Amino acid sequence: MEQQIPYKIYLKETEMPTAWYNVRADMKNKPAPLLNPGTGKPMTAAELEGVFCEELVAQELNDTDRFIPIPEEIRSFYKMYRPSPLIRAYCLEEKLGTPAKIYYKFEGNNTSGSHKLNSAIAQAYYAKKQGLKGVTTETGAGQWGTALSMACSYFDLDCRVYMVKVSYEQKPFRREVMRTYGARVTPSPSDTTEIGRKILAEFPGTTGSLGCAISEAVEDAVTHEGYRYVLGSVLNQVLLHQSVIGLETKAALDQYGITPDIIIGCAGGGSNLGGLIAPFMGEKLRGEKEYRIIAVEPASCPSFTRGKFAYDFCDTGKVCPLAKMYTLGSGFIPAPNHAGGLRYHGMSSTLSQLYEDGYLEATTAVQTDVFQAAEQFARVEGILPAPESAHAIKVAIDEAMKCKETGEAKTIVFGLTGTGYFDMVAYERFHNGEMSDYIPTNEELEKSLAKLPQIN
Repeated sequence: MEQQIPYKIYLKETEMPTAWYNVRADMKNKPAPLLNPGTGKPMTAAELEGVFCEELVAQELNDTDRFIPIPEEIRSFYKMYRPSPLIRAYCLEEKLGTPAKIYYKFEGNNTSGSHKLNSAIAQAYYAKKQGLKGVTTETGAGQWGTALSMACSYFDLDCRVYMVKVSYEQKPFRREVMRTYGARVTPSPSDTTEIGRKILAEFPGTTGSLGCAISEAVEDAVTHEGYRYVLGSVLNQVLLHQSVIGLETKAALDQYGITPDIIIGCAGGGSNLGGLIAPFMGEKLRGEKEYRIIAVEPASCPSFTRGKFAYDFCDTGKVCPLAKMYTLGSGFIPAPNHAGGLRYHGMSSTLSQLYEDGYLEATTAVQTDVFQAAEQFARVEGILPAPESAHAIKVAIDEAMKCKETGEAKTIVFGLTGTGYFDMVAYERFHNGEMSDYIPTNEELEKSLAKLPQIN
């Protein structure tokens, strides 16, 4: 007789991770180093410390330590909303009529509404520890900006957020939550920075991108004493902090002797995907277990599936270091779709290397299919998902339906990165039939990729 699994599996506070897991320690092929765009040589710690906090730079460059202790102050903050639940989607399974067993790790049970707080509190902690006045950042959908504003408020730090213009206009309530926590929020590109003015001159009427917002936030940080720039995705340090998601997921599954067959996460810059898959990928890299790992990205911003594995600028203004990653070109401006947190031209160097080496696969989903899956999920599971999360839901449902066809009872785990209660304009447009499924043409991508920096 099959063991009855609870609807929600909670770890005890005492079972929370005490250290982050650094997947790079187990990678045979390490991510390529960040390069100085001026010299073409690997960035040194001293160079990076002009932009990032000192301790975060050490984490960014650490390819050898498998586990990095989580400071007690951060663990104490985590206890306000962690451990987060691993939920068995019994209702969805029944509705689909599938023999598959579906689990999702729900990261939306905090005021920021997403997983982003896991790294925001860590980065704010290290900024405060260094004695800084404040930090600058970018945000797409607003989840990262919201999380960082909360973290900075907790540590009494100034927080300056450059929010992608289309999201600034589509999601005013997310913007107001940031302001409630004391952040200054500026639509990007703006006329308040030199980079912003340059982008506006080159792309009049642009709705912005994460690449644009990153450029402005970096300029703001390096031109104001006592400030540093912090990033909510892409970087190695962020994937490190987000590993608490995967560590908790694996610990919860292990309690019941459950081994997933398929692990699915949405992919924009890589923070939630990298965090969710971290310990499972570690086992795969060490040859201990085999998992099928799927990254899901918007068809309108297909970095993995249609991008090029090459060195590129991390930002549109070309002021950041060069990273070797799957990229669509730093000048690529995605269509103004509603999955704002996935509208980034590139992908984490760590995940890019794992994808290049065949350890994970990638697929795309068009916007209307994603919202259809989100609505289907909300109606049976009782949680309104963020548009970003709904990409993983879409593919999880697809995989469950394949099990229905074959009769295989596979175990599927996906990341529900956050809630969609600040995304109601998107849901309204979906319900009104006003949502488009724009997919960039080969010509558009070729034009953007043709401008990649030439690195020998």
